[in-house]
Amino acid sequence: MDRGTSEPVPAQREAVPGRIPLAVVVAGATGLVTHWSSGARKLFGTGRADAVGRPVADLLPVYGAFREPDDPGEQDAAIPAVPGYARAGRARAGDGTLDILWWAYPLAGPGPERLLVLAADATALPGLARVTPAFAPHTTFPDPDGLARRLPDILPGMGPAASERIVAQILELGYPTLEISHHEQIPVTHDWGLPKYVERRARRQRAAAAGGQAAPAPDAAGEPAGESDLEYAAVRERLEFLNEVSGGIGTSLDLERTIREVTSAAVPRFTDFAGTHLRAAVLAGEGFPDGPPDVTTVWHRVWVEHNDEPGRWDDTVPVGEAIAFPEHTPFFQCMVSGEPVLIPRIGEELANRISGQFEKRDLRPLITGRSMLVVPLKARNVVLGFMVLMRRDGREPFNDMDRTTGAELAARAGLVLDNARMYTYQENVADTLQDSMLPQLSPRMAGCDTATRYLPGTRLGRVGGDWFDTIKLPGSRTALVVGDVMGHGLNSAAMMGQLRTAVQTMAALDLPPGQLLRNLDDLAQRLGEHYLATCLYAVYDPIRSELCIANAGHIPPVLVRAEDGRSSLLDLPTGAPIGVGGVPFEARTVRVAPGDRLVLCTDGLVEVRGQDIGTGLAALCESAAHPAASMDAACDAIIRALNTGDSRKDDVALLVARLNGIPPGHVAQWSLPAQADEVPRARRLVRDRLAAWGLATAAPVAEQLVGEVVGNAVRHAETRQVGLRLVRTDVLLCEVTDDDHTLPGLLAVAPDEEYGRGLRVVSALAREWGASHTGRGKTVWFEQSLVRP
Repeated sequence: MDRGTSEPVPAQREAVPGRIPLAVVVAGATGLVTHWSSGARKLFGTGRADAVGRPVADLLPVYGAFREPDDPGEQDAAIPAVPGYARAGRARAGDGTLDILWWAYPLAGPGPERLLVLAADATALPGLARVTPAFAPHTTFPDPDGLARRLPDILPGMGPAASERIVAQILELGYPTLEISHHEQIPVTHDWGLPKYVERRARRQRAAAAGGQAAPAPDAAGEPAGESDLEYAAVRERLEFLNEVSGGIGTSLDLERTIREVTSAAVPRFTDFAGTHLRAAVLAGEGFPDGPPDVTTVWHRVWVEHNDEPGRWDDTVPVGEAIAFPEHTPFFQCMVSGEPVLIPRIGEELANRISGQFEKRDLRPLITGRSMLVVPLKARNVVLGFMVLMRRDGREPFNDMDRTTGAELAARAGLVLDNARMYTYQENVADTLQDSMLPQLSPRMAGCDTATRYLPGTRLGRVGGDWFDTIKLPGSRTALVVGDVMGHGLNSAAMMGQLRTAVQTMAALDLPPGQLLRNLDDLAQRLGEHYLATCLYAVYDPIRSELCIANAGHIPPVLVRAEDGRSSLLDLPTGAPIGVGGVPFEARTVRVAPGDRLVLCTDGLVEVRGQDIGTGLAALCESAAHPAASMDAACDAIIRALNTGDSRKDDVALLVARLNGIPPGHVAQWSLPAQADEVPRARRLVRDRLAAWGLATAAPVAEQLVGEVVGNAVRHAETRQVGLRLVRTDVLLCEVTDDDHTLPGLLAVAPDEEYGRGLRVVSALAREWGASHTGRGKTVWFEQSLVRP
């Protein structure tokens, strides 16, 4: 934005969101209309066939403002008759009832076009009729390369060469937009001020008059002969540079790569040194920075590019340094004001003053004699960082046009960096959400060892809906779960979290696999029609050496037999995906042996674009059959074999379980009458069994815990039998079952109450404890840590 005026900025009125249709008219050197858009037909009521070829003065009430007055008295005082610069204003058209806003651009150059006029209906903007046209120094400059590409759309028949020529000419004058938002204002003006080249011409004329010399004769466009060509060439060079820079930055959404591209784009064509600094919050991929920066704001120097001798800048301005910039420096001035800071040449005095603001570093050898331009990197009017650009002594110093070019470069870089920042932030949020929803599983469950892997997708929006889980069940059993919500992104991840929680809740009720999937399907339909997922739910009983599996549209698991090392896909009823509704889910029981391995995964591991899924499943079976020293090694081998990099776009969940079983000699169980005198017997049975297992040291605590749990079951059992089972694994597992369906819980007990303290004792002494429903009542269990002799 050009802030080169001291006139006050008018109060901003209420903006109108939307886009206002434009009338586009082009006139040639003879003053005849060469283009009349459909928007002009709608606005002025004259068709294209009737307008093209007619004098533009007969059709546009604003055209007279662009002719040199024959008599100075004819000049409208509100519209200075200075040839060769753009104007804008407001006028009445037709019979005086049409209120229009207009912008007009004189065109010069080798082509036939001489005037470009844009007009819009002012009545389309509520509240605008109460606004008096006034000077507005804030003008929006859109992307010139984008404008060049859009001109053929609004000017049919105009080729790229003519588009670039028009853009090159009007860029220096300022191109107003009619894209209205809640944060922008329309430039309704009679006068935007003289462009730079008109000011330079006036200075040259004054200088020539003071020196008694004649000013150079103007050419047809009103410029001194040869100078308009030079200015045109300079503008064209600037456009080519910015176009080249735009093509070289933002090639990815990786923040670090984008930073390097932005910094390197300016060296050496525009500057000899470029250093990029970003706010710490931006670099960390956090949310949008809060508030304007100040002296406490920490900036990170993220990249430096220069064409000096290698290593010259490394010690004084190292990459990666975190620094808060002092107040009385051009860097602080830029980051606080959000405007470019231009120092044509840094003399010794200024170099001493700048260097003196920094402790323990001497910048003078690096900056003295150089030209400096500091430009802000902004997005949504918030400073995210800034670039320090410097030219060596002997090179043309930075000037006003360079400041405009640097500001445009920084504006494009700021948008690209903000896109990368937002992507990084969203990716961090998604990864955090995904990690929080994936379980932190214990590698050892009763009778089985497990290992898992999760790989995010390689596509944008990497977070997905794949999940896995292992759930401890009564009876030393383990539920193994793998699921895949259809789709990607945060919505899929949120759905996955809901379904996973539901599976855990229903597993705690000890529902059979088929019934659990049936209930999950009903829940998904209640949550919404977009809840679709596949799921495989398996329950492993290590004592009975059985797998009970139900499938809801998921790819089948692989079972690797320990006896001969052969692997195969389990033949299961496929079932429909969760959320379809109205279909049964059948469970199938599979006998397994100690040492067998079960592999469950999502389709992202086996699906490759252009290949049949059967090929991926065959590769899964082959890789799963390879011997592995551990379940982690087995997971890694499968991932290496099937994760082929770029060919995989979807996320992957993998769960591998070695089904070790529990030997019959490590299990002891009894059925006790529900009588109070059976509690001492239960303690004695446990003590004797632990002695037989060589675990006598664990007996005192185990006896006390068993007495509390069995005593509680005896008091509440509805029939006259209580089950007691001990299972020896890495820990001692004790399970007490009865036919009462009420789950026990910790109670607040008064000092004089006789009962209610048993579970507090269990909670204090046991490694872990819990209670769950069974088909016939409930099971209360606890685990006790074992000290190996």
